[in-house]
Amino acid sequence: MVNLVLFPDCRLHLMQVDSVQRWMEDLKLMTECECMCVLQAKPISLEEDAQGDLILAGGPSPGDPLQLLLKRGWVISTELRRIGQKLAQDRWARVHSMSVRLTCHARSMVSEYSAFSRSSSQEMGQVEKLLMEKCSELSAVTERCLQVENEHVLKSMKACVSETLSTLGQHFGQLLELALTREVQALVRKIDSSDNVYTTESTTGNLFSLTQEGAPLCRIIAKEGGVVALFKVCRQDNFRCLYPQALRTLASICCVEEGVHQLEKVDGVLCLADILTDDSHSEATRAEAAAVVAQVTSPHLPFTQHLSSFLESMEEIVTALVKLCQEASSGEVFLLASAALANITFFDTMACEMLLQLNAIRVLLEACSDKQRVDTPYTRDQIVTILANMSVLEQCASDIVQENGVQLIMGMLSEKPRSGTPAEVAACERVQQKAAVTLARLSRDPDVAREAVRLNCMSRLIELCRSPSERNSSDAVLVACLAALRRLAGVCPEGLQDSDFQQLVQPRLVDSFLLCSNMEESFV
Repeated sequence: MVNLVLFPDCRLHLMQVDSVQRWMEDLKLMTECECMCVLQAKPISLEEDAQGDLILAGGPSPGDPLQLLLKRGWVISTELRRIGQKLAQDRWARVHSMSVRLTCHARSMVSEYSAFSRSSSQEMGQVEKLLMEKCSELSAVTERCLQVENEHVLKSMKACVSETLSTLGQHFGQLLELALTREVQALVRKIDSSDNVYTTESTTGNLFSLTQEGAPLCRIIAKEGGVVALFKVCRQDNFRCLYPQALRTLASICCVEEGVHQLEKVDGVLCLADILTDDSHSEATRAEAAAVVAQVTSPHLPFTQHLSSFLESMEEIVTALVKLCQEASSGEVFLLASAALANITFFDTMACEMLLQLNAIRVLLEACSDKQRVDTPYTRDQIVTILANMSVLEQCASDIVQENGVQLIMGMLSEKPRSGTPAEVAACERVQQKAAVTLARLSRDPDVAREAVRLNCMSRLIELCRSPSERNSSDAVLVACLAALRRLAGVCPEGLQDSDFQQLVQPRLVDSFLLCSNMEESFV
């Protein structure tokens, strides 16, 4: 074989190369999964899911080790899951062909990653060996299963295949975690040591992309010092233009417990407070800081409730967030700031008293009439959450009446989704439920109750109770509406018809709930 090589001086030179030697070297890095399937598991079945197999079989074209790992990892994870499905269906021909293809993908991932990374740890080498041994074992045992006709023998072999598949999955997970940890370490070191804006921006962007791959990667980033490195960026004035990107990445990392713990260790709350209270920072920067606050105070994450350092800076943060809500130039900024406030009202009861002193009710209710700031059910969900939590305070009722808040709360009882997407429908249900809860709590005050009756709130509550479509058949909305209706009926019983009183107010709450939850639309 004769190869032609074009040198920079444009002269053609002949290089005599051993063809077999070159082919053997290239083969390590150029394994074609489709060809391997044809050679080792032919014929490829033209079953209903064969097209999906061929799509998965196409190897990635990685531009860097991280993308290679993520793409190959996704393909192998998918193959493992599908092999398990076919095994449960006793489709042995498919199980074997997919096992061969899985081996090809695993071999490709190992060889391609080895080509990108200059060295490999001893631990990685051991796990790679175990993975490839299990892949070979799976291919061999599934091939033997094709020759077995005895059902009892096949049943015992099925258990063996299942165990091998499980062990293979564990080895794959270990290898992927080791490789990803190594790449994350390199990114964190690069951020930590760089004083170049462009390098730091690119590396932080890569880190953010990794956080979007799920909680396991966020845990790796947190454990390997990602939170520390990003807060280091947020404390350097020469990186001010990168604060929004770094804060957005921090918010993603702090969805896991390890991220929140690292944030507390490096006084991250104090850094966030400094950013929020410094008007010299851009609105985008302060909005991203609010997003981090919203994440670390989320009531849905149990580990955030032990963030002791937050209490020390809470007053400064709450004040800055109210100001951000008032001055927000867009719905996104208002949503992030109001979400942070909503979560803080769950985090500590003192926050509600602070909000009262800061006239937050007026700020929030005025924003409701500004479509530029409040234009989605997601934003109204945050507002009504704050109002619901503040409504436990006696002074809150008079402030809401003074700002015509009862009318706005009643409007929230009629919240309807625009797109019909599951997320938006769920948000509308939350708005309706929390609006009813707020109304029930506020109606302890006779002035609020009378104002609610005057605005025909009782009619809307009855409609929500009796018509499942009005509440999207939500049981949570139904319970909240029944509670609110009973509270209003105690103040103004003459506003109810006898049938409504006898079915919705007089019985035990659970009996009224069962009656309404079983109603047909034609009953209304």
